[in-house]
Amino acid sequence: MAKSCILFCNCGAGVITSEKSQQIKTVLATIDADLYKLDDFCGIVLNRKDFIRAIDQKYERKVIIACYPRAIKNLLAQNDLQFSGLEVINFRELSVAGIESKLRNDFLFTEGIAAETNIASNLDVPAWYPVIDHSLCTNCGKCFKFCLFGVYSFKDKQLKVVNSLACKNNCPACGRNCPTSAIIFPRLKEGGVLAGAEPGSETPAKEFVMDNNLISELNQRSALRRNIFRAGLMEQAEAERQKALDEMKNASGKGD
Repeated sequence: MAKSCILFCNCGAGVITSEKSQQIKTVLATIDADLYKLDDFCGIVLNRKDFIRAIDQKYERKVIIACYPRAIKNLLAQNDLQFSGLEVINFRELSVAGIESKLRNDFLFTEGIAAETNIASNLDVPAWYPVIDHSLCTNCGKCFKFCLFGVYSFKDKQLKVVNSLACKNNCPACGRNCPTSAIIFPRLKEGGVLAGAEPGSETPAKEFVMDNNLISELNQRSALRRNIFRAGLMEQAEAERQKALDEMKNASGKGD
């Protein structure tokens, strides 16, 4: 078994700029490693399980340069794939220099010429679909009821994604409707928790001493802000849901 390899997701959804993607490829070409350039990791875990299983058997450590670690790990789990020794470098948040530093200093890859292999998902549609973080999911069923396209099953209060590619491209409405941020859309360009960032990962403010009246007032303001924010998300989710429904109706009408 070989020791390690690098996988680079050339995200088909463009969550990083083409310029940044090319800069990363330029860095990777100068590293002595087996390099797998993936056209879209979301599509590959769905449609090329053979490749993922072969890589897992061949290498002890897999370093993937892709999006949020929470998205990657739950994406693999949802598709019943084991990927031991996985390390994730988040290209959404790290600079190109930061990525190169982690490869050379943290993972000890040395300078050389990469042995490159291109891997395609072979999907003819975008690999847009929800990923469930079951560590956060309460199986409330709200996403199942909200979804228009039969993406989820909800049997015996167990939520599953059963029809991934039925999901409407660029519609994250069910995720905005999730009360625990358990639904991830890895291809969502806006980033944040809905795209796979850790909930509560924002930098907290420094602690300071407050009297009880001030604490009470701030708690009330915080609750109000949460309610306003939640209402805004619901309005956005409803708008995205209606847009998807309208597009579906229009497509159906054209086929008549």
